Amino acid sequence: MSYWLIFLSNKTDLYNIVIDFIPMKKIQLALASAALFSTAAFAAIPESVDLLVVGGGASGVTAGVQAARMGTNTLIIEEQPWLGGMLTSAGVCCTDGNFRMQGGLWGEFLNNLAAKYGGFDALHTGWVSMVEFEPKVGESVFRDFTAAEKNLQVETDVILVSIGRDGGRWIATVKDADGKLHNIESRLVIDATELGDVAKMAGVKYDIGMESRSVTKEDIAPEHANGIIQDLTWVAVLKDYGEGADMTIPKPDNYNREDYVCSTFNPLCTDPKEPERMRVPEVMITYGKLPNNKYMINWPISGNDYYTNVIELDREQREAEFAKAREFALGFVYFLQTELGFKNLGLADDEFPTDHQLALIPYHRESRRIHGLVRFDLNDMDKPYDQEQALYRTGIAVGDYPVDHHHKRYTGADSLPDLHFHPVPSFSLPLGTLIPQNVDDLIVAEKSISVSNIVNGATRLQPVVLQIGQAAGALASLALADGKEVRDVPVRDVQRVILDANGYILPYLDVEVGTPMFKPLQRIGATGILHGTGFNVDWTNQTWLYIEKPLVVQDLNRLYEFYSMVSPYEGTDLNREVAVGEAMDVIKSIAETQNKDVKGFNKTVDSVWKKYALGKLNRKHNMNRGQFAVLVDEVLNPFDAREVSITGEFIN
Repeated sequence: MSYWLIFLSNKTDLYNIVIDFIPMKKIQLALASAALFSTAAFAAIPESVDLLVVGGGASGVTAGVQAARMGTNTLIIEEQPWLGGMLTSAGVCCTDGNFRMQGGLWGEFLNNLAAKYGGFDALHTGWVSMVEFEPKVGESVFRDFTAAEKNLQVETDVILVSIGRDGGRWIATVKDADGKLHNIESRLVIDATELGDVAKMAGVKYDIGMESRSVTKEDIAPEHANGIIQDLTWVAVLKDYGEGADMTIPKPDNYNREDYVCSTFNPLCTDPKEPERMRVPEVMITYGKLPNNKYMINWPISGNDYYTNVIELDREQREAEFAKAREFALGFVYFLQTELGFKNLGLADDEFPTDHQLALIPYHRESRRIHGLVRFDLNDMDKPYDQEQALYRTGIAVGDYPVDHHHKRYTGADSLPDLHFHPVPSFSLPLGTLIPQNVDDLIVAEKSISVSNIVNGATRLQPVVLQIGQAAGALASLALADGKEVRDVPVRDVQRVILDANGYILPYLDVEVGTPMFKPLQRIGATGILHGTGFNVDWTNQTWLYIEKPLVVQDLNRLYEFYSMVSPYEGTDLNREVAVGEAMDVIKSIAETQNKDVKGFNKTVDSVWKKYALGKLNRKHNMNRGQFAVLVDEVLNPFDAREVSITGEFIN
C-alpha cells in the first residue's frame, strides 16, 4: 500500500498543516476535510498592520470592511467569539430606525439578512421593528462580510491588555484565547469597543453621564451634571418548544416577583407606573418575535432592564456586576414562565454559545463619550440650519429614531428628564464627532463618539452605529493613504467615499439610494444651497427636500450666498416662484463667474433634463427644487467647488 505525506496550506501561507501519513485512497477525504478548517482559526496574530480596529461589534465590522475595501491592511480584534456586538452578541436583533434609509453597509446588512430568510417580509415578525432576525444569523452575515475582504483579518477571543504610542506608532498588547500575549504595531487605531476602553487607555478626554444645561445649552438637560447612565439589558432569546412543554428554569437566587409584576397588564399589577406603554402579556411577548418561533426578550417596562454603571470598573468588577444583571434577566424569564403562563417558551438552546444560554454580553446603551473636534447636541439635531456651526454640511451618517433613554431601573429616575421618545427630526451626524481633540491617529466609533448625553439616546441605535463604523473606516483609509493626521483629512473626501458606497450624508426621503437623483440631492443639501425640512413622526422621524415644490427666490439667494456674491433679488419677495428660464439664466451667469465654459449651456440643460427624466423642458414653466438641484450639481458642481472645515465653515 502506498502512503503520502500531505501538506495543506492556506492562501496566505501563514501555516502548514501536517495531516500525517495516510493511504493514497484517502487523499480525497483528507482534502475535503481540510476545507472544514477555518483559516482564521490558524492565522497568526500579525505583528504589524496599517489599521487596527479594536472591537468587532457593529461599528468595528463596518469600519474594518470599509477600510479593507479601500485597500488598507486591516486587523479587527474582538473579545467575544462572535462578531456584531449589540446586534448579535448582545442579542438586540430587532433594529431600531432607518428602514427607509437603507444606505451603505447598513443597507448591505439588511439585504444579506433578507437573502438568508427569503425576503424582507420574512424579517417582519414582531411589532417593535421592521427587521427581526436570529442573532446567530446576523453573526453569519458579519462573518460573510469580513471573509470576503482580502485586506482584512479578524481575530476573535482576543483581549486588549494595553495600548500606547511608541515612535509615532501604536503598540497594542493583546491576549489570545490561550493566554498568550502578542504585541501589534499599527499606524492608526479605531476604538470600536462597547465602552470606549481604548479612548481611556490612549488618554482621550471624555464624559460619563449627563452634562449640565449650562454646558450643552439643551433646554431639557438637567440643571446640574451627574454620572447617571442608561440602564443596560441582558437579553434572552426564548424558543417555543411546543404546546405542553414545560421549559421553566430553576428559580434564580434573589428572585423578587415584585420587580416584574407591572411588566404587563395582569392581575398582579395593581399600581402600574407606565400604563400608557404597557400591553397584555400576549401582545408584549410578540414585541420582539423572531423568525422560527423565537422571541427576543429586551423589555423596558419592568422587564430585564438593569441599572449599573460599569464603565470605569476593571474587568473583574465588571463581571461581578454582569452576573447580577444576568440573574435579573433570568428572574424576568422565570416570571414570564411561572406567572404569565409562558412555560412552553424556554431559553433557546441553539442561539448563544454560553453556559447560561443568555446573550454573550449585555446591551450597553451608553459608554464614555469623548471630547471630539465637535460635540453634537440636541440643538444641532433639532434645528440644524439655525446653529452657529453648520454641522449638517459635514454629515457622514443619518438616523431617524427619536431620543430614547432607559432610566426606569435607576432608583432616582423620577428626578431625571423624561427622555422616552423625545421628538426630534431625522438627523445627520457630523464627522468631527469621531475625532478626539487631544490624541492623534485615533478614531472613535460605536457609542463613544462626541455627542451629548441626550443625543446619545438617538445616535446609539444600531443602524447609526453601523454607519459610524463605515465612516470611521473611510476616514482611516484616507488618512493612511495620504499620510495625513486624521483631523486633516478633508470632509468632502470622506463624504465622497460614503456616497460612492451608496451611503447617506443627509437624511432625505425624497428619493431612494441608488436612484439617479440620490447623489445630486445629497451633495446639494450638504452645500446648504437647498435646506431640508425635518419633523417628528411617532417612532420614526423624517426630513424632506421637497423636490416637487416650486423653486423660490430664497433658494436663488442661497445659491448666490454660497458663491459669496451679492444677490440681485435682495429686498424682493422671497417666496416668489421662479420660472425655468429665469433659474437657467442665474445658473449660467454664476457659471461664467466661475470660469466655466458656457458655450454649450443649453445643450447641457437638455442633457440634464433627459438624464434625470425631468419632464418637458419649458422655460416658462415654474422650476421645481429637484430640477434646480440636479442642474446646479451638473453645471456648477458646488459640492466639489468649496471644501468645508470640520465645523462646517467654507474654507475656500
